Formats: sequence, C-alpha cells, structure tokens
Amino acid sequence: MPIHDQSYRRYGGTRSRPGSGWSVITLAGIRTMLGRRRFLVLLLVAWLPCLVRAVQIYLAANFPQASILELSAETYREFLEQQGLFLFFITIYVGAGLIASDRRAHALQLYLSKPLSRAEYVIGKLGVLMAFLLLVTWAPAMTLLLLQVLFEGSFEFLRTNMFVVPAITLFALIEVLLASFTMLALSSLSTSPRYVGVLYAGAVLFTDTIYGVLHVAFGGTRLAWISFQANLALLGDVVFRQPPRYDVPWAVSLIVVVGLIAVSISVLEKRVRGIEVVT
Repeated sequence: MPIHDQSYRRYGGTRSRPGSGWSVITLAGIRTMLGRRRFLVLLLVAWLPCLVRAVQIYLAANFPQASILELSAETYREFLEQQGLFLFFITIYVGAGLIASDRRAHALQLYLSKPLSRAEYVIGKLGVLMAFLLLVTWAPAMTLLLLQVLFEGSFEFLRTNMFVVPAITLFALIEVLLASFTMLALSSLSTSPRYVGVLYAGAVLFTDTIYGVLHVAFGGTRLAWISFQANLALLGDVVFRQPPRYDVPWAVSLIVVVGLIAVSISVLEKRVRGIEVVT
C-alpha cells in the first residue's frame, strides 16, 4: 500500500471562539436528558398545572359567571409556589449526577486538559440544570400571562400589574439559582449521584423540619430563615408585593440565599480541579 505524505498541514476546520466551550457541555447535557423517556414524562407532568390554569383563564375570560376565577398577581405567585415541587424533583433528577458522574468516571481531568477553564465547565453544567428548571417555572408562568392577554383580548391586566413580568422573572431566577448552585456544589462532593440526591433532599427537608420544631417550641415565625423553602417563600411575597407570611425581615432571607450561593461557588472552586502532575 502506498504511504501518503504525513507532513505538516494547516488546520482547515473552524475555530470556536474562546470562552464558548461551556455551550458544548450545556447542549450535550440537554440532549442527553431529553433522550430519557422518564424525564420527558416528568416534564409533561410539570406542565399539567399550567394546563389547568389555562382552562381557568379561558373560563374567566369567556363566561361572566366564572369571574371568580380571574387571575391576579397573587395567582401567579401561588402558581410558582406550586411549581416548587417539580423544581425539587427535577433538580435531583438532572443535577445529582452532573459533576458526580464525571468524578466517578475520572472525566474531570479530561475536561480540564482541553482549552476549557473551570469556570466554563461549571457554567456548562449549570446551564443544563437551569434550562430545565426555568422550563418548569418561568416558561409556564409567562405562557399563562400570554394566554391571559390573548383570551381577554386586551392588555388591561398588564397595564394595572406592570410589575408581574419582572416579578415572575426575578423570583424564578432566585429559585433556580439557589437550587442549581446548591445541587452542583453537593454533586462535586461525591461520586455517587444517588447519594447526592439523598443529600440534597435531606438538606431541604431537614431545614424545614428544624424550623417546624422551633416554631412549635417557641411560637412565632422569627426563625423562618433557617428553612430553605421559607426564605424563598418570603422573598416571593416581597417580589409579588404580597403580605409577608413570616416575621423575618426580607433582607435576612436575601442574605441567607446569597450566602448559600456564595458558599456553593466556593465549594465548586475547590472541588472542580484537574489532577496536577508533579514532575
């Protein structure tokens, strides 16, 4: 067989822009999750409350006797709170193995041996989880808002409630960022996705339980900042201009949420590292 010339050749392909490597990780992760039938079923179930609310909007807009079903800013607040259950399950299903699986397969050193920074790796993994969490929180809420405008045939609701759109966006981002960073940090601590899922569920449920015990023991809601869910609920009340349900300054809950995200980033900075070879 003839041997072809193997001398140097100029690279003829396209070069990706520096700092765009995270998008490859995000798109690959999204495609992987969409290829799982059980996960698709979970996503469909997560959109069922949106379907129910859409029927409610249609009835309120077309039948005067159903005016009691009209949506308000509080309704969108309640809807996002209801979606918190699906946010919890999807966070575990999608996020538990995002870094833990790479650690188990010793893939971190492979990722970081490429022209890919740790920040790009983390952002890529973060993008996978955030995309699906926004898909079951922000996306259905905005869909309902659009349907309300279409069914009513006017922008009257938006004119009288201009803060609803930024409120939906801001609160959804707070929920998603807290869940995503917390889960990624826990995922970086282990090589077992199952253990990470149990750890995340335990952290959320344990803080709620501790607050419940303290509430019964001392009365009042001044210690609500201990609970993950209570902090989010309080911030949601403030964002949607509803009466706060806890006797805790909203700034305290905001500090707790920001602190948890900062701690998670610190954990990721320490745990997401390639293996150093000493010569």
